[in-house]
Amino acid sequence: MNLGADDRAVLDAMAADGGRGLVGRAVEWCAINSGSRNLEGLERQRAVLAQVLAQAPGEVESLPLSPSVEIAADGRERPQAHTDALRLTVRPDAPVQVVLTGHYDTVYPAESPFQRVVDRADGALHGPGIADMKGGISVMLGALAAFERHPLAGRLGYRVLLSPDEEIGSLASAPLLAELGAQGHVGMTYEPALADGTLAGARKGSGNFHVVVRGRAAHAGRDFHLGRNAVVAAARLAEALNAVNGGREGVTLNVARIDGGSPLNMVPDVAVVRFNVRFPDAEAGAWTRSAVEAALEAGKGEGLSLDLHGGFTRPAKPFNAAQSRLFEAVRAAGRLLGQDIGWKPSGGVCEGNNLFAAGLPNVDTLGVRGGDIHSENEYAWPESFLERAQLSALILMKLAAGEIDGPGLRAAMENA
Repeated sequence: MNLGADDRAVLDAMAADGGRGLVGRAVEWCAINSGSRNLEGLERQRAVLAQVLAQAPGEVESLPLSPSVEIAADGRERPQAHTDALRLTVRPDAPVQVVLTGHYDTVYPAESPFQRVVDRADGALHGPGIADMKGGISVMLGALAAFERHPLAGRLGYRVLLSPDEEIGSLASAPLLAELGAQGHVGMTYEPALADGTLAGARKGSGNFHVVVRGRAAHAGRDFHLGRNAVVAAARLAEALNAVNGGREGVTLNVARIDGGSPLNMVPDVAVVRFNVRFPDAEAGAWTRSAVEAALEAGKGEGLSLDLHGGFTRPAKPFNAAQSRLFEAVRAAGRLLGQDIGWKPSGGVCEGNNLFAAGLPNVDTLGVRGGDIHSENEYAWPESFLERAQLSALILMKLAAGEIDGPGLRAAMENA
């Protein structure tokens, strides 16, 4: 793999402003609160992104998402609405097809005090979504705009999906991810890399579960013996679920929350136990499901009922031969830019898991270098915006030139 004159021209044009444009718009986007439940803020962010996508060649679509189902604190099901996803389709008949994905929701609710980006004393940018992943979306769209100036751009088509629900499991956008994953040769997703540029390799699978425990209400003094305490049953269940940890290598189960309770003079009749599981492969996932079902026995008893809701939201993403070939190609591209790129396994999950399940080899940490995501310490290094945009642009150029064999990678994935 070599850096040709046309490649250099594109990369030099990208570097003309030192990446300030990429950084500046990401900072502006972070001032729009787009927490996953903040529909008004999400719609504002979607509209801004739609304007940027409209500057690209191809077709921009707003895709309505079906409501997902939530389990409320009282154990009842309720619909959760979502704003539209955005899809950009460019040259769908080109011989090489790339799928690029990102999410415009963040983990910070509308009432969070963490609402804007500031400069940290060490030069990092500190703000909500600057790494995960408004910075990544800026990098993605900057790379695509630059790639369009390359003479071989006509050989490569791409589909971009920007979704509003990744941080809550992509339940509504999962069908779109599966559809796009089936249409591409290579996937590129813009979760943040680690602070040193390391990429995520293998990823565990994930599942979110909610157990509704129903008992019988009663007066805590006069009729205590008639009550069936749902909170106590939920506590037994939580202990049994926690005991799953250590039962199989690579499997973790996190009891995250118990909803329930009543006035002190009343036996509580409803509780909800909420937990997340992580597992390294499909076989471990099946074991985990069985272990969860066995743990439910601990909460049962006369006058008590348990209903399990939820399930696996993202399958595991092992580092197979096709993934290894793709990562080596990315490493080679990085070397041309003076970037030393490595990777390591991650317990985190993202849209890359969904794309992998659809048979698409993909790199899912092509966003900015940063850290402390999902906390009010989230940060990104400003110099990484240009670095990562140039890396993505070069990957696209090498896919268009055939120096990275996109169709061959897809075939390797299908034969794995």
